[in-house]
Amino acid sequence: MKKIGIIGSGSWGSALAIYLSNNGNKVKIWSFDEEECRLINEEKKCKFLKDAKIPEEVKCYTDFREVINDSDILFHVTPSKFFRNTVKEYKKYVTDQPIIICSKGFESETLKTLDEVLKEEIPNVKLGVLSGPSHAEEVSVDMPTALVVASESEELNNLVASIFKSDTMRIYTSTDVKGVELGGALKNIIAFCAGVIKGLDLGDNTFAALLTRGLVEISRLGVAMGGKKDTFYGLTGLGDLIVTCGSEHSRNRKAGILIGKGNTIEETREKVGMTIESIDNIEVAYKLSKVYNIEVPIIDSVYNVLYNGLSAKEAVTLLMRRNLKEE
Repeated sequence: MKKIGIIGSGSWGSALAIYLSNNGNKVKIWSFDEEECRLINEEKKCKFLKDAKIPEEVKCYTDFREVINDSDILFHVTPSKFFRNTVKEYKKYVTDQPIIICSKGFESETLKTLDEVLKEEIPNVKLGVLSGPSHAEEVSVDMPTALVVASESEELNNLVASIFKSDTMRIYTSTDVKGVELGGALKNIIAFCAGVIKGLDLGDNTFAALLTRGLVEISRLGVAMGGKKDTFYGLTGLGDLIVTCGSEHSRNRKAGILIGKGNTIEETREKVGMTIESIDNIEVAYKLSKVYNIEVPIIDSVYNVLYNGLSAKEAVTLLMRRNLKEE
């Protein structure tokens, strides 16, 4: 049994808490919201997971100290836009606990990956990244799932794998921290585009073309940023891409559907009602492609749909009219 602190009480944080508690660990959750905290502690529910029941042993607090003190390991599961500020608030309580980044995204103001942000705030931290095809709705009800943990520390990789290991959870290990993190962040963009295709009532052919060429783009950019190409064709790249692009659970896909049907960004955010990482990530990925001089026509197109008034239908036509080339 390990004492585990989870920073973030949203759908993924709560799903991890449910799974890790049921797997024999002592789990505490930090929440910024008093009502979410009450719901977890008194009703044993997460408002984002209608079919899940939080174990009686799981406790939620709004005080970082209560969650972090005496913990063996921390899992950080807040939206990427709140990542640095949240770390700033709790870092004074961290002693030697490893921190596993479960958030997927970038710091939009600096274009930095979240592992870079964490190292800036806690320079000597031992960190890892957990990613892969994993909807919270399914993990919370114990459906078989495979994930990847990436760390430069073999000891930390083995620790995380052992904490999660069960008949319904399989953890693979990697030393490619950058690749695993980028696969999880960049696939949200293609999932958003898959939603746009659905919103436009386009078919399976278009969907397959998007996934295939989208994977080429995110691996191309990811390798330029320091990831290993093979990583993007594993669970955290291809695997996560498949599950996020094709599932009704995906909020990024849902957001894309709304944009494809003509909604504005503001209307889309309101209707989805949860953090949509892909919308912020699209702008970051567009800027990063210019920094690294990487050709990303799909990312360019969806950026122009969101920020330059290009219609989604015209974006598809322009992509199809691009000069022919060898695959």
